[in-house]
Amino acid sequence: MSQSMFPVPEESDTLSSLEERIQRAIQLVSRLRQEKQTALAEAAQARAEAERAQEELRTLQTERKQVRARIERLLEQIDELNNG
Repeated sequence: MSQSMFPVPEESDTLSSLEERIQRAIQLVSRLRQEKQTALAEAAQARAEAERAQEELRTLQTERKQVRARIERLLEQIDELNNG
């Protein structure tokens, strides 16, 4: 039989090392994909929360304007009573 049919210990070690590195790379890619999905979900949640906060801010600003207008009318009525 020819010698090429039986791997030399060096080639076997090299092949094992390569196989190990490939397995680690596969695990890394898998973990990174999971992390990416988690990050995308968290980003979507943060965007939704920011939009809700913006809407609440707009509502509060509108309410503030309405309250300010009512207070100004009341103050005007008080001034009229004092001057009249």
